[in-house]
Amino acid sequence: MHKKNIVHFFDKKTSTISYIVEDISTRECAVIDPVLDLDPLSGTVSNESADLLIEYIKNNNLKVTWILETHVHADHLSGSKYIKDSIGGKTGIGEKIDDVQKYFTAFFNTWDKKHPNDQKFDQLFIDREKFNVGNLEFEVIHTPGHTPACVCYKVDDCVFVGDTIFSPDFGTARCDFPGGDARTLYKSIEKILSLPSKTRLFLCHDYMPKGRALMHETSVLQSKTQNIHVNQKISEDEFIKMREDRDKKLSMPRLIYPSVQVNIKAGELPEKEGNGISYIKIPLNQAQNL
Repeated sequence: MHKKNIVHFFDKKTSTISYIVEDISTRECAVIDPVLDLDPLSGTVSNESADLLIEYIKNNNLKVTWILETHVHADHLSGSKYIKDSIGGKTGIGEKIDDVQKYFTAFFNTWDKKHPNDQKFDQLFIDREKFNVGNLEFEVIHTPGHTPACVCYKVDDCVFVGDTIFSPDFGTARCDFPGGDARTLYKSIEKILSLPSKTRLFLCHDYMPKGRALMHETSVLQSKTQNIHVNQKISEDEFIKMREDRDKKLSMPRLIYPSVQVNIKAGELPEKEGNGISYIKIPLNQAQNL
């Protein structure tokens, strides 16, 4: 097992946790789920969150090999393109991003007729595909359910789980987005919880229920015994009923429209129009179709 260093960064505005995973011997690193800041009231996009990662990378003389997304986030803009343009690295996501892109380009009516096959991500990973960051070997685990394109990234005894599972006291992610499915999510979680008990699970979000301190990491054992939605005492059918009933009561994420439009393009902002300004579309009276 090669030595690695894992550093987390917490964005309070969106409760998102980003990571830098460094191979100590080569100083190559991967960035996972970086955030680009958006003030939805003013429409201002800024780079403070991503700049914190860039500052750490530069201060520690690291080289970015990969910028990895666990899925198309609906609650924040991706900082992938900004980081790639600033300090390099290739962007990657699960291959089922094609399904998500097809749905949302139709939903927002943003299909590019001139460049219909212009894929913004550098790599679309298949299930169990392996790649390297220096001497560290990463493995991709396809974990659909929250979205069709969700993947986890495993390196040694560590798994970056995206929205596949949350902290034990918060449970699991919703399954009512296009292509989401509660039974599929349950089976994806089973994949993760079938790993050795000591496997470390690095979370993509933490909402700090009851005001507790930030929790960016849990384990397979903690999740199997303590997760309020998927512990060993809860059957598959019980989970599905709970998840579907719960999802019916949830409102849409505050930043879903801007997030999805940007994130299906690997963090690329909409092309500027004739007046030199980029615009985010808001489809009226269509939330029921999400």
